[in-house]
Amino acid sequence: MPLPRRAALASALLLAAAPGRAAAPDPALLAQGLAMAEATPHLRTLAIAQGGQMVVERAWHGASLTAPTNIKSAAKTIIATLAGIAAARGVFALDDRIAPILGRLVPAAADRLVQQITIRHLLGMRAGLESTSGPLYGRWIASRNWLGFALTRPFVEAPGGRMVYSTGTSHILGAVLARATGQSLHRLAQSWLGTPLGFAVPDWPRDPQGFHFGGNNMALSPAALMRFGECCLAQGRDRGRQVIPAAFLEEAWQPATRSAYSGQLYGLGWWVGEAAEEPMVFAWGYGGQMVYLLPRLGLTVVMTSEAEVPRVPGQVLTRHALLEHLLPAFTA
Repeated sequence: MPLPRRAALASALLLAAAPGRAAAPDPALLAQGLAMAEATPHLRTLAIAQGGQMVVERAWHGASLTAPTNIKSAAKTIIATLAGIAAARGVFALDDRIAPILGRLVPAAADRLVQQITIRHLLGMRAGLESTSGPLYGRWIASRNWLGFALTRPFVEAPGGRMVYSTGTSHILGAVLARATGQSLHRLAQSWLGTPLGFAVPDWPRDPQGFHFGGNNMALSPAALMRFGECCLAQGRDRGRQVIPAAFLEEAWQPATRSAYSGQLYGLGWWVGEAAEEPMVFAWGYGGQMVYLLPRLGLTVVMTSEAEVPRVPGQVLTRHALLEHLLPAFTA
């Protein structure tokens, strides 16, 4: 799907971004931003790092920066990152088709188009299968075989076509990772991200076949999200070690499609946009679980929120608005 020229320009700026010298944030402007944060409904934690240094660490209503919290669909970005690491390690190529990897796990009733789906399609939410998010979500997680249910949805787009946001698509990706590596998603997340970056990844729910929920209900602490975000902002490096492939991040941050529901641009597991005319990428979980990266400013911003709240139209916009209210302190 062709993307607007402005989106392409923002992407180019993002990928070429090199943070300038990090000046101390303006105290008065930062105080204004923090006052808005304190008044933002359901916000529980806020952490901001500038140039690799923590400048804001706040928690409200009994929350903690070190306690694991449900990051909801921000987990999709973690799963996508694991796929990028797997590709760099030669486990598979992003353009490999998933059917040979899944083998007999692909139901006989699945449409023949499933044979055309690649790992890249899953990463970009472009598998084409009907979404299991939204109205079908309850039926999906109540089914006896989550993977089979997701793979037998009717095609609403051809593989590689327009974006169809679906937690089922991310769950398929998780199962592909587990099958291709012979390890559980939990073990991969801990050994490939948690251990090298210095945080624990608690176990999280599995489906009836034993595959970890791929793209929801993962719990990480805000501090762990900050370590992850800071590593990504540093082009995948942490303390002199390449933890996440820089080439994958570069590709993941290029907008390839757009959500028909939110209008947000999407790359490979990352949302792509801008705030206060600053290019950014972000992970986004239901209720306001956010990891924002603003390379030109050298900023990583983590927000976690009460996860079990009613869905409200434009929910993510409240977090974007808060981010835009915080940024003047770092750009003045």
